[in-house]
Amino acid sequence: MDTLLVLTTLPDRTQAETLAASLVEARHAACVTVLPAARSIYRWQGVIESAEEIMLLIKTQDQAYPALEAAIRAAHPYDVPEILAFPAVRGLPAYLAWVHAET
Repeated sequence: MDTLLVLTTLPDRTQAETLAASLVEARHAACVTVLPAARSIYRWQGVIESAEEIMLLIKTQDQAYPALEAAIRAAHPYDVPEILAFPAVRGLPAYLAWVHAET
């Protein structure tokens, strides 16, 4: 099973929770964890910026990734949203099976 953990950030809790719910509803993700606010410091268009953001931890499978990415891009307010996918090298087999059954 090729399970992925996908990260993205949004500018506020309302947008984060709305996106999280839509990803689960559409079965692009089995589960989305909405973390508390974090401060991001980054360079954008030559200027160092600082912003409070909400991070989403999205659990999905490799074959669902293209549709997941498209859904995030379509709903995301940023020009270039952070979308990073990491393979789950190990995990509880029952949990990994559940992720695959739900996506």
